[in-house]
Amino acid sequence: MIRTVCGDIFPADLGPTYMHEHLLTAPPALVPDPDFTMASEAVAIQELQGFRAAGGRALVEMTTPDYGRDPEGLRRVAQQAGVHVVAVAGWQKHKISQSFVAARTVNQLAEQIIAEVEQGIDGSSVRAGLIKASSSLDRISAEEQKVFRAAARAQRETGALISTHTEAGTMALEQVELLRAEGVDPARILIGHLDRKMDYGYHLAVLQTGVSIGYDQIGKEKYYPNALRIEFLLRLCNAGFASQIVLSGDMARRSSWPSYGNWGGPGLTHILWCFLPLAYQRGLPAETIDQLLVQNPARLLALNP
Repeated sequence: MIRTVCGDIFPADLGPTYMHEHLLTAPPALVPDPDFTMASEAVAIQELQGFRAAGGRALVEMTTPDYGRDPEGLRRVAQQAGVHVVAVAGWQKHKISQSFVAARTVNQLAEQIIAEVEQGIDGSSVRAGLIKASSSLDRISAEEQKVFRAAARAQRETGALISTHTEAGTMALEQVELLRAEGVDPARILIGHLDRKMDYGYHLAVLQTGVSIGYDQIGKEKYYPNALRIEFLLRLCNAGFASQIVLSGDMARRSSWPSYGNWGGPGLTHILWCFLPLAYQRGLPAETIDQLLVQNPARLLALNP
């Protein structure tokens, strides 16, 4: 089964899925830019309705407790928009999470993750459907290592996917090594933000470990053009790695969503209405698109204890 904020569903019922997004956020004071605060349920519902009209059916909401996760709000938004939403357990990178994890042991952190997957988040009946662990730019701090080890122990207990944050795509191989050393099956690991570091050999090396990777910065042309992402996807899929890649946009700013009144933002329709049609025109087969958008997410999100 796949664990959504509205209850468990069969993998076959998931549909086209974005694997790394944010709907409701309340960042701590050390993130002063108000553009990162996405607090309106009404706006989230509106943006999700556009996503559904474009063909989307599900997304993974990667907001952690140290970044203002709102389980009851996510359930209300999912119900109103008619979209499957999967919430996450775990923590952000060191800068954000240190006050949440510094004084706690690996086992204490793991116990919280397990409870959120199996029982509920913050005393609610909303349960998490996957686990997040994060690292900083070019390093994995001691506190981040604790989170990775806790995520690994919780993964082995619950069978939930571990989905990671890499800062600008760095430390992916180190994340894999750390999780594998803790006994996690590479098939249950998704390394995020690889398209923030567009190095084909690097992506190939990560995929060859057996993990999946996220091209989850689609639409953020300030980092790399979508045309380059499509070129890499074509090469990687032709090399036999289509079963290990998922897609998303990680639209974590108000300015990213047209529903907040920002006409320049790509929003949640961008991948379905712009990116994938262009990828198809440039040679990515329809059956491969279905694999990236539907089949891979359904397999990865299915709880597998």
